[in-house]
Amino acid sequence: MKDALMKRLKTFLHREDNSTLVGSPASQEEIANAQQRLNVNFHEDYVHFIRTFGGAYAGLAVYAFSNGSSLGNETVVDLTLGAREQFKEPPFAEVLRTSYVISMDGSGDPIIINEAGNVFICYHDIGEIELLSDSFEALIEDNFYEW
Repeated sequence: MKDALMKRLKTFLHREDNSTLVGSPASQEEIANAQQRLNVNFHEDYVHFIRTFGGAYAGLAVYAFSNGSSLGNETVVDLTLGAREQFKEPPFAEVLRTSYVISMDGSGDPIIINEAGNVFICYHDIGEIELLSDSFEALIEDNFYEW
């Protein structure tokens, strides 16, 4: 991820009043175990983010292993396995098999990163998948605003 974006995120997330928005950095072992369990490779931008912030708020909740307390305890593994269990029919099943869930929208729709690094949302109520962003970094750039 770009240095300027990471600096903005660090400045925002490391403010004392935002301590509930940032988790503990992910370890290489946690990342390797999750990738093996999910049979995916995490995109380098997602890895950079979670190795720096853990699960944290960046315009949307981004889940990892140890999340900021305001995000909840679900991990990327929990969310992905839950979505794979819930959505066993096309078109979601094929996409989720090679993707991982990094967030959920307010309606319970999983936000995923596919093997090419594109970010999609799976609208469970209408059975459609929509491209949100070409990359995790672009997703954060488009959604993150300091307050």
